[in-house]
Amino acid sequence: MSERRAPLARQRFKPYPAYKDSGVEWLGEIPAHWEVKRLKFVAARNPAASKVRGLAPDTEVSFVPMEAVGEYGGLDLSRTKPLADVGSGYTYFRDGDVVVAKITPCFENGKGAHATGLVNGIAFGTTELHVLRATQALDDQFLFYLTLSEAFRRLGEAEMYGAGGQKRVPESFIENLRHPLPSISEQRGIAAFLDRETARIDALVAKKERLIELFQEESSALITRTVTKGLDPNVPMKDSGVEWLGEIPAHWKVKRLRHIGKAIIGLTYEPSDVVNQDEGVLVLRASNVSDGHIVLEDNVFVKSAIPERLLTKVGDILICSRSGSRALIGKNAKIDKTSAGLTFGTFMTVFRSVCNEYLFYAFNSTLFNYQSGAFLTSTINQLTVENLKGFTVPIPPRDERSAIANFLVRETVRIDSLVAKVHDAIDRLKELRTALISAAVTGKIDVREEVA
Repeated sequence: MSERRAPLARQRFKPYPAYKDSGVEWLGEIPAHWEVKRLKFVAARNPAASKVRGLAPDTEVSFVPMEAVGEYGGLDLSRTKPLADVGSGYTYFRDGDVVVAKITPCFENGKGAHATGLVNGIAFGTTELHVLRATQALDDQFLFYLTLSEAFRRLGEAEMYGAGGQKRVPESFIENLRHPLPSISEQRGIAAFLDRETARIDALVAKKERLIELFQEESSALITRTVTKGLDPNVPMKDSGVEWLGEIPAHWKVKRLRHIGKAIIGLTYEPSDVVNQDEGVLVLRASNVSDGHIVLEDNVFVKSAIPERLLTKVGDILICSRSGSRALIGKNAKIDKTSAGLTFGTFMTVFRSVCNEYLFYAFNSTLFNYQSGAFLTSTINQLTVENLKGFTVPIPPRDERSAIANFLVRETVRIDSLVAKVHDAIDRLKELRTALISAAVTGKIDVREEVA
């Protein structure tokens, strides 16, 4: 546990009356009546699927791919499969087991859960899970919290083997981890205490996440109202002639994008064209677009000649035009000095216009979402260049466009600042959650009176 985190968990709770040396370097002292044991002596690892023997092949069981495993607890149990479809090639577990993601970055991100409520008490899931089953000497909920502790995650990360995105935590790490344990009754008390305290923290996090949603709704409503009604509430209005758009200021015009700018589809390249950073040029993709900005992370480089027309310019709007996720279609960002001069991939489109300062906000309003959704299907999520050119937008005079853009810059920065503060508060609460769990399961705080 880091020096910064440790005090968070200890401010409210006292230590045990007596400690002893654990004999484990990372652990230090433990309560005098606790024992240190290797996990392999108190928990079975990846047990055999004995419970399914004799069950009919059409018996429904829970099916748990990695995306159904929550971070720091929880399983999405909406998926089921008949037993005949999961007899091999999947990881078996049952009610009461603790599952821990073994592959990066899922392990580091805290993916894992205490399995409860499984269909017929049985689940089969991704092979990228370790399954732990507590013996009579170990409470399964205490075991779950143990796997969420900072030490478990930090030490497991250090033991990972493999290369790049295929690094995994070995079973030997879990088997040989030396961890302190109190009596089974005290384990249950600690687990009950953590159930209560983490529920309180999670409720606070949920409230703050809802606050972020409200701020985002405020921002979206403000942008949409401003790019359709302008800044003057007393300006004369007229019917736009577009049913879903309604009235707009009388002196504005309604135009299609094809008449006010140019849409450019990105570079086509093959997987074989992808090279190391020092051998090629960076190609912007959907993963480089975040909250209206270009983020130069998770980059791809290709070895290809780049035509001048496919190089970004300051003021361009980069739009995600094709994706496996409908939610990503229309995701966009402004090109600034740091991202100018780069190229962009075939699933991306650049829109270039003298109106872009204003259009960026139109693209991030419900007007754009409404129209882009009309061109998506269940089989292919694509916003073609021709469809984009056909989009309808209200266009104010040049000076008014500039005033609207300046106003929305100020207001969205203000809202973004509030959102950032709430995110910081959420991060602190999550740190407190981890610190509290870590302190309780290693005996750094005495919570016996809290559950007496």
